[in-house]
Amino acid sequence: MSSSHHNLSALNKDQLPDASAMLFGIVVSEWNNEITESLYDGAIKTLLDSKAKEENIIRINVPGSFELPLGAQSLFIQHKVDAVICLGCVIQGETRHFEFICDAVSKGLMDLSIKHNVPFVFGMLTTNTMDQAKERAGGKHGNKGVEAAATALKMVEMQKQLRK
Repeated sequence: MSSSHHNLSALNKDQLPDASAMLFGIVVSEWNNEITESLYDGAIKTLLDSKAKEENIIRINVPGSFELPLGAQSLFIQHKVDAVICLGCVIQGETRHFEFICDAVSKGLMDLSIKHNVPFVFGMLTTNTMDQAKERAGGKHGNKGVEAAATALKMVEMQKQLRK
């Protein structure tokens, strides 16, 4: 079924791991602030619903989505978090700028994940319009922030299980 027909953030919260002993970083882009704050709200609610402690969630802001990888790396190096959730929003314009930003951020976060063996979660919306971004930031298609937090929880738990 096409993603245009259902809520992408529907998840069974009972199947998410207990986050009470996990430490998270969240990096939020200030660009398209209306969207990124909604993504943050979804992410933080998901973490807290999974028993994460407020004092174990560290937030920093960066000017735009392009800065997410450096912000994420800086947060990780300073605080040694178990996962970093990166939240941003890039909306297609008339130039190729969109492609360069999206490619750079996704590659940057993947490189960080591999380099540090820590989940650097891609919670960036890449939409054609502001309306599409709103639909994916708490609208009819759910909230990408919820999905990013769920991914972070599951990846931290997976790594914990592999270390056993």
